[in-house]
Amino acid sequence: MHSHHSHSGQFCKHAAGTLEEVVLEAIRQGFDVYGLSEHVPRYREIDLYPEEEGFTLDQLSSQFEQFLVEAHRLKALYAPQIRLLVGLETEFITALDLESLDAILQKHRGQVEYIVGSVHHLNGTPIDFDRPTFEKAVESAEGSSKDSAFLCAYFDAQYEVLRRFHPEVVGHLDLCRLYNPTLQFSQFPEALERAKRNILYAIDYGALFEINAAALRKNWVTPYPGVDLLQIMLQHGGRLALSDDSHGPHAVGLNYGHLPGYLERAGVADLWFLEYSETPNTYGRNVRAVKMEQNWASHPFWSRLS
Repeated sequence: MHSHHSHSGQFCKHAAGTLEEVVLEAIRQGFDVYGLSEHVPRYREIDLYPEEEGFTLDQLSSQFEQFLVEAHRLKALYAPQIRLLVGLETEFITALDLESLDAILQKHRGQVEYIVGSVHHLNGTPIDFDRPTFEKAVESAEGSSKDSAFLCAYFDAQYEVLRRFHPEVVGHLDLCRLYNPTLQFSQFPEALERAKRNILYAIDYGALFEINAAALRKNWVTPYPGVDLLQIMLQHGGRLALSDDSHGPHAVGLNYGHLPGYLERAGVADLWFLEYSETPNTYGRNVRAVKMEQNWASHPFWSRLS
């Protein structure tokens, strides 16, 4: 089994444990492929989180470079037991983040094997920190309907990340409804059209959409994405991959046992995963997407969870 999205307390201050502890737990649980995808640095002091108090921007940049070194050390060390992928998760707070990511990818070409393309902010405000901050982000949206304007702005920011970097994995597509999990995009047609645009664009360039189990530990009854967007993906041939979005060894594989039922009810026939490739892909990164050969529902990993 596989996961493409993870964090550790060693390199992410709102996570727990060391990167090696995360890897060892993935091995213990029997993962075949496990992606290490720490957040890229942020570049303005105003964008630091409370738990990063005392950190400098230079320290954040240095921490990310240390992550790449440690991730590749672990990849080589544990290669007989697990296939590790070394990637990153994007941030888009201002244009500076995108310009800086261009520089990171150029500097670390060959070290960054794949990208998880995510958006966590709107108008400089985090949307996944807590509910009051989320509501502040909604209120910052410009439009007669704050909810619609917020959703549209989120998908526009996501589209810019997709268009500019073509991430191999689209991260938590509908994080914009984190605190409103029952929200239906059909009630917001302008936002729904933008979501469809993003999905079709990502399908066209070959992205995988993660089925992200982290939503289940955040009071959702489904993983990300919700049923409405998942059906759009399936109707247009979108390719799905799994992620636990773990934030420490305690969350490796967390709630994976709930995924088969969700996927079966949605009629998901195939799952995909990334594997390392010596030949860079179209975007200069060393991975390719592979379809699981056996029926995903019969994989022995699921029986080990019961």
